Amino acid sequence: MTGEPVRVGLVGAGPWAHTMHAPTFAAGPETTLTAVYARRAEAAAELAGAYGAKGTADFDELLDACEAVAFAVRPDIQADLARRAARAGKAVLLEKPVALTLPAARELAETIEAAGVVSQLVLTKRYLPETRRFLERATAFNAVGARSCYLHGAFLGGDLATGWRLQFGALPDLGPHLLDLLETTLGPIATIRAAGDSTRWIELTCEHESGAVSQASLSGVIGLDRVRTTVELFGPDGTLAYDTAAIDHTEAWPILRAEFAAAVRAGRSHELDVGRGVRLQELITQAAESLRANS
Repeated sequence: MTGEPVRVGLVGAGPWAHTMHAPTFAAGPETTLTAVYARRAEAAAELAGAYGAKGTADFDELLDACEAVAFAVRPDIQADLARRAARAGKAVLLEKPVALTLPAARELAETIEAAGVVSQLVLTKRYLPETRRFLERATAFNAVGARSCYLHGAFLGGDLATGWRLQFGALPDLGPHLLDLLETTLGPIATIRAAGDSTRWIELTCEHESGAVSQASLSGVIGLDRVRTTVELFGPDGTLAYDTAAIDHTEAWPILRAEFAAAVRAGRSHELDVGRGVRLQELITQAAESLRANS
């Protein structure tokens, strides 16, 4: 990318903003972190000060200081503030899920489309080189089925055991990652049947339009030494496996930054845009409805 770095404002001053967003966009060279917004002015000032940015508890002040907004807040707050950012003409980098409900996700997408601004979705694993190699190999692999899991213990305590995660569980937080990978490798998902408890352990069985069937296990309350994320495709030629155990997830961040900056400068949304976020919200909603029907 050539030209001036994209001026990014960050919404949120929590653990994920500290760990990923702030250092990623401050590092450049494609971007510069210009401002941090949080409801608590002292939290915004503390994080912003570490990177020479402006801290503020006034969202309009953040918008005045940037041309693109990255979000690191709970989904319902993100959906509300991202609509305001889009109406102000700002590109938006959205976390998953993009909202807490499907109507809110669709309203956000409609606002972004009407404003004509760039959108991009943070699905961290999709920016990992190893994930992209797996997806490329999967295009030539005639899979008829798959099994997958995303398991960790972060909801047992610590920085990620936040209110909305503890309330809604693994389905909206971890589910988008696996559903995205399964749909990308096996084609669109037609139906989902769900069983279990999203706050403990949940099993998803997906029937794809291709005729393939996939399964996904999700939990955020399993005491493991490290996060376990795997996808195993099965077909006439054997198996094709994806495992994040040995992957350094920080490899994704400079790629995400560069691609977001390129999208902003080109004025064209990334392939992982708000529309992809809405599609994943549709799948999450279908799974949640299946859970309620089977409870």
